[in-house]
Amino acid sequence: MEQEDTYTQLIAFLDGHEVPYRLIDHAAEGRTELVSPMRGNELSQAAKCIVLMVKIGKKITRYILAVVPGDTMVDFQAVKALLGSTYVAFASPDIAERLAGSVAGTILPFSFSEELELVVDPALLENDEIYFNAARLDRSMVLNTRDYVAVAKPRLGHIARGR
Repeated sequence: MEQEDTYTQLIAFLDGHEVPYRLIDHAAEGRTELVSPMRGNELSQAAKCIVLMVKIGKKITRYILAVVPGDTMVDFQAVKALLGSTYVAFASPDIAERLAGSVAGTILPFSFSEELELVVDPALLENDEIYFNAARLDRSMVLNTRDYVAVAKPRLGHIARGR
C-alpha cells in the first residue's frame, strides 16, 4: 500500500466516524524527538508507533503495533509478559511497512490490517490530545485522546519504559 493511500484511508476512516482532527504541515521528519518541536507538542503527547514481531512458542508468529508516548521506549519484556510470548523483536522494515501501510517514521497509531494487533500504553492516554505523523513525513495529525480510543479500540497494556 502506498503512503498516500494510507493517508487517504486514515482521513476517510476519521471522517466516516465523524472524528474531528487537526492537520499540521511541517518539514519532512519522522523522528519523534525532532518533529515534536515542529508541531509544538510535548514528547509525552506524541504517539511513537513501532511494529514488533512476537513469537509464542516455536510455531506462532504475530505482529503487534506498539504505541507508546514519545518520551519513552517500548519495553520488550513487558510486551512478552503482556502477550505470554517467548520472543519479541522489531519487525523487519519490509514487513512493518507492508502491515502498517507506510514507512518507518510515518506509521499511524491505527491498524488497518487484521495481521497487526494494536497495543497502546495507557501513559499515552494521560494527555487530552495525541500527535502523530499522518502516514507522511511532512504532515502530522492531532486527535482528541478520547476520540482516538473510541475509534482505534486499542488493547491497553503497560509496554513503555524510560520516563
